Amino acid sequence: MKIIICGLGQVGWNIARHLSNERNDVTVVDTNAELTRRASDALDVQAVTGFASHPDVLDRAGARDADLVIAATSSDEVNMVTCQVAHTVFQVSRKIARLRSAAYLQAMYSDLYRTEHLPIDVVISPEREVARAAMQRLSTPSTFDTETFLDGRLQLLGIALDADCAALNTPLRQLDEMFTSLSAIVVGVRRGERLFAPEPGDQLFAGDQIYIFTLTEDIERTLEIFGKPHAKQERVVIIGAGNVGLSIATELEQRPERIRCRLIERDRARAEQAADVLQRTIVLNGDGMSAELLEEAGMAQADAVVVVTDDDKTNILAAVRGKQAGAKMAISLVNDPTMMPLMGALDIDAFINPRATTVSTILRHVRHGRVRDIYSIGDAEAEVIEAQVLSTSPISGRPVRDIDFPEGVLLGAVQKGGKIHKPVGNLRVEEGDIIVLFALAHDVPEVERLLQVSIDFF
Repeated sequence: MKIIICGLGQVGWNIARHLSNERNDVTVVDTNAELTRRASDALDVQAVTGFASHPDVLDRAGARDADLVIAATSSDEVNMVTCQVAHTVFQVSRKIARLRSAAYLQAMYSDLYRTEHLPIDVVISPEREVARAAMQRLSTPSTFDTETFLDGRLQLLGIALDADCAALNTPLRQLDEMFTSLSAIVVGVRRGERLFAPEPGDQLFAGDQIYIFTLTEDIERTLEIFGKPHAKQERVVIIGAGNVGLSIATELEQRPERIRCRLIERDRARAEQAADVLQRTIVLNGDGMSAELLEEAGMAQADAVVVVTDDDKTNILAAVRGKQAGAKMAISLVNDPTMMPLMGALDIDAFINPRATTVSTILRHVRHGRVRDIYSIGDAEAEVIEAQVLSTSPISGRPVRDIDFPEGVLLGAVQKGGKIHKPVGNLRVEEGDIIVLFALAHDVPEVERLLQVSIDFF
């Protein structure tokens, strides 16, 4: 697949790395010559320096025979014009644009992106994706990561195991035997710096971070078994009233259960703007690191503090300060993946990585055919793939025990018709079934071969 990625910020760079690793023909475009040189050296991509919205630059990038343009520069307007030029001049069939301004994202203006107006096939808003991820974390406060699959009926939970977890030092095979009626299955384990797909004989240890699939109705029981009792969120403090913080506060106000929310913002004009938009949220103007302001915000009684400013260091320090001030749970927005190992040591319960959430969202729309959903784990170290089984797939018609998945791949669930099944050995995978897999990054191409997605996919 021939793909042009415009903009080499965090999102553009990571989606270029991801798609080039999957042997796509990727060209990147950026105005910064140093960035394009680094991309050409570090990634398996071609690089063009220039303004992405200029027809001659897109022409040099190969737009005449491109299958997809992803416009992810720092300017909404440049991204819009890039898609327009790609459509009008080069007839590129699919265009994805990253738009950050809330003014462009209101539902009443959705007609703006029709082919006869601004021909953008998919609009991606990183801020909205991050806000959605934050809401997911708040809904399962005992987890450090979470995502839904199979139309919300299957949940991926990331759980950090403590020393008092009853499931420690027990082979996973025995856990399945002990809890036969439970849908939960451990598909990934991070031990130290290593992420792997566990074998049935593997044991879990204190300090492990594990990824579990479970049915939505089994979430509370699953959390209890792994030492994480479910807790309701009734009081939330948000630090940072940018697009992300405002989206989270708005979403909390719209929830049927009444949640008391307070929002702290350093910039006075932005705080006033947030106060005008929000109905029930109390907005405080001041420094989110101030002990006096945290006390005024009721941090000692807070069930969670969510820190989503535009600075990683501020987010981490404010999350630590909020936890020390009494918040039961701290969630921090962290762009730099090298800082994520610090979360546990600093007693931060969960982090949100905008790069991972945005890459996952773009991949959902890049991939056609039978791949229905994708979620990127960590720093693109693994993927969760939801896909429909084709009749020509090597796995079609075979029981789970006979399917030769790569070592870094585990099957998490199989949906047959309207019923979701735990992937036991004698379960037969058939044409039309929907499966959900955990796959380490280097095994994703082999998964695609097994699913035979490439035939109608690229």
